Amino acid sequence: MFTVKTIDLKNDFKKISDLVMTGERVVIARPHNENLVVMSEAAYNELEKIRRNNDYIDKIEKRVNEIEQGKVINISLEELEAMETMSSDEAKAHIEIIKRSQGFLLKDLQVIPVICYERTHNLFLVL
Repeated sequence: MFTVKTIDLKNDFKKISDLVMTGERVVIARPHNENLVVMSEAAYNELEKIRRNNDYIDKIEKRVNEIEQGKVINISLEELEAMETMSSDEAKAHIEIIKRSQGFLLKDLQVIPVICYERTHNLFLVL
C-alpha cells in the first residue's frame, strides 16, 4: 500500500492509476487524518461481495440461534401445501392460529422472517 499526498495524485495521476490497476491500494493523505483509499473497481467489488456475504452469514446465524432457542413454529408439509391456495390474509391468520396452538402468546407474535429448515418432513418457520 502506497501513501501519497493530494498534490501527488493530481500531478502523477497516470502513475498512481497504473499502480492501482496492478492491485495496489493507494492512500491519499489528507489533513486531520481524513485519508482516502483508492482501489480498482474489481477490488472494491470483491470487498462489497465479502461484506454482503458476511451480512448474510450473520442473518443465518441469528436464525439458527432462534431455532435453537425454540422460537419457531412447526408447520407440516400438508399445512404448507394447503396454505399455497390461501390468500395472503388467510395464510397469516392460519399461521396465527398455529402459533397460539403451539403456546405462543399474542405479545410474542411478530412478522415472520422466513427461513425453512427441513427436519423429518416438517418445516420450521423462525419467528
